[in-house]
Amino acid sequence: MSNIRPIRHNEIDLIHFLLLQLNLNPSDYPVSDEVDEYEGGKMGSISLGGNVDAYDGDLIQAEYVDSDGTPVVITLTRDNQNHLLDLDFWKVDFSKLIDYPRPDQLIFTKTAD
Repeated sequence: MSNIRPIRHNEIDLIHFLLLQLNLNPSDYPVSDEVDEYEGGKMGSISLGGNVDAYDGDLIQAEYVDSDGTPVVITLTRDNQNHLLDLDFWKVDFSKLIDYPRPDQLIFTKTAD
C-alpha cells in the first residue's frame, strides 16, 4: 500500500548531508516534495521518486544507533539515470524507529564504488 506524504525537513537535511559526504552537490540531485513511505513509515524508509525497476546501486551507507540501543543501517540509493531512488533504513531487529537520526549521529561504514 502506498503512503504518499510531503517530505520532512529532517529527511532533506539527512539526504543533503549524505550527498555532501560524497562531495556531490545536493542541487544536482533534486528531491521531490512528496515521498512514498515504505512499511507505513515504521523504520523511516522512503522512496524518493526514482525508477524502482532501475536500481543502480548504493551511493552511501551509514549506521546510526537508535535511542533504544539498536543499530540502524541507512542507505541512499540511485537509479540508472543517476536520480535518487531511496533513503532506506534497516533497523537490525526490525522494530520501529524511535528517533530520526541527526547527521552528527551517523557512523560511516562504506561508500559505493
